[in-house]
Amino acid sequence: MYWTLELASKLEDAPWPATKDELLDYAMRSALPAEVLENLREIEDEGEVYESIEDIWPDYPTKEDFFFHEDEY
Repeated sequence: MYWTLELASKLEDAPWPATKDELLDYAMRSALPAEVLENLREIEDEGEVYESIEDIWPDYPTKEDFFFHEDEY
């Protein structure tokens, strides 16, 4: 399983919190790239509920990771 920023960003609008099955359903209905479906299928399913993409890919960058301050503009 590999995630890139582009692939992970496809899940930003997913119905969080969600289970693996719910994320797979969302990805299929939204016609997300095959790589996203493949990555989701490779998640070990223990009935876990994921709160956000960070639960699936801990290295997902957040707004704080970028050096852009919205309040300055």
